Amino acid sequence: MKKKILILCTGNSCRSQMAEGFLKSFDKELEVCSAGTYPSKQVHPKAILVMSEEGIDLSKNYPKHSNQFINEELDFVITVCDNAKETCPVFLGKVTKHLHIGFEDPAEAIGTEEEVLAVFRKIRDEIKTNFYKFYLEELK
Repeated sequence: MKKKILILCTGNSCRSQMAEGFLKSFDKELEVCSAGTYPSKQVHPKAILVMSEEGIDLSKNYPKHSNQFINEELDFVITVCDNAKETCPVFLGKVTKHLHIGFEDPAEAIGTEEEVLAVFRKIRDEIKTNFYKFYLEELK
């Protein structure tokens, strides 16, 4: 049976989009969406760039509001925000299992272009590793 997964964060512009991209790349049969409690205007350009380095195209993705999924039946809702100043959203729809797999927000990185890209790549790689582990343990 096809598993339905919602990945939540605040802006739905970086981490949740990357996690959605990776899960879809691991298994085409998964139904994966991402959303935010306060969606940004667009997917972060650097998230699109570093995911393209992995062969995953986020350029057509856009941030969505978590409310549009509230009436869906979901197998997993996974929150990915990890900073103390962020509030991880609580999802009140019908959900089989809630998980938290937290990551720093790469959009907060400061420094030169290369330093900021290095942070995006580090978080991307952490997301890939952690979500592949989730995939193997919970979905295989």
